[in-house]
This record gives sequence, structure tokens and C-alpha cells, in this order.
Amino acid sequence: MDNPVTPRDAGRPGPRRRDRHGRGMRGPVAPPQVPLAASRGEVFADLVQDSVERLERRWPQLADIDFLVRDVPRLDAAAGSGEVWDDEAVPLGGTVPSRDGQRGRVVVYRRPVEIRTKGRDERAALVHEVVVEQVAELLGLTPETVDPRYGED
Repeated sequence: MDNPVTPRDAGRPGPRRRDRHGRGMRGPVAPPQVPLAASRGEVFADLVQDSVERLERRWPQLADIDFLVRDVPRLDAAAGSGEVWDDEAVPLGGTVPSRDGQRGRVVVYRRPVEIRTKGRDERAALVHEVVVEQVAELLGLTPETVDPRYGED
């Protein structure tokens, strides 16, 4: 024991250069550009945006409407839409008309739509139906007028 090894100060850990198995630091599971890295909420918002873009080609006034995605509808009327709902009919979407200089809004509720669908294609079709119905309500038109393919499937 000519050269005693002094233990490192326990109060100051050094920088960690490798994981405990010596293979290096772990990276992300998937790179950000891969769809695996997108959350369910982001994927759902993309479905709503796709539907809105389809409708904006025919209805340019939709540029003056805000489209929002919420997880679930609120139970009280303070949500802004003024509609109160009960256990028997959970809304899939809602509208807030424009007033006092505020833009009109269409809200699509993610969880009620997801619960009613099984796959991505079915979910995309239901999202488009909800968006068409809410836009029709906001514009005072029938859904068939907003999208002539409404109800076809």
C-alpha cells in the first residue's frame, strides 16, 4: 500500500460519460421526424387540420375561423359555447360564433371522437364529419352544402 487511492469526494459526483453498462449514453427512442414521436393529441390535431384544409379550398371564409382541439368538453356553460350537456349525449364538437371583434371558433373534442372510432381511417372520417357539421352550424348552412360528400361512406 505504497500509493493509497483516495476515494472521490462523495458530495461532488463527476460528469457521467457512460451508462452503467459502459455502452454510452442513451439517445431518444425515435427521432422527432418519425411519426412514432408524435403524441396522440398531435396526430388528432393533424386530422382536424387536414379536414379544415379540404374545406378551405371551397370556403375561403374559413380563414376567419379558429379551429381548436380540446381533450374533453366542459360540464358547465362557462366553456364559451353556452351549451350544457348531460351524460346521455357527449358532444363531439362545438361552436362559438364571432362577436365583439372576436373570431368564430370551432372546437373538436378529441377523447369522445377517439372513443367512438377504432382505427385511423375511421377516426379521420369522423373528425371530418364533426368539422363539417360545426362549420355548417357556424355558417348557417346544411352539412351537405358545406361538403357535398358529407354522409357518403
